[in-house]
Amino acid sequence: MELLFVGGIGTSEMLLIVFTLLLLFGGKKLPELMRGLGRGIRDFKKETASLTDEIKKADNELMEDLRSEK
Repeated sequence: MELLFVGGIGTSEMLLIVFTLLLLFGGKKLPELMRGLGRGIRDFKKETASLTDEIKKADNELMEDLRSEK
């Protein structure tokens, strides 16, 4: 089973990472850490989408200005 992760992380690598996290943080702290990670990823995606929209808007405005000058 191939998981869709950046860098080609496979199932065995993911299991090793999860096992290491369990050893380091314990079962009680791990869900809290994962929630925080999920929130961070969600915020990052939201800000990235916002930045992309701003760049597209600026590009469209620039193209309209160039077309109107002709």
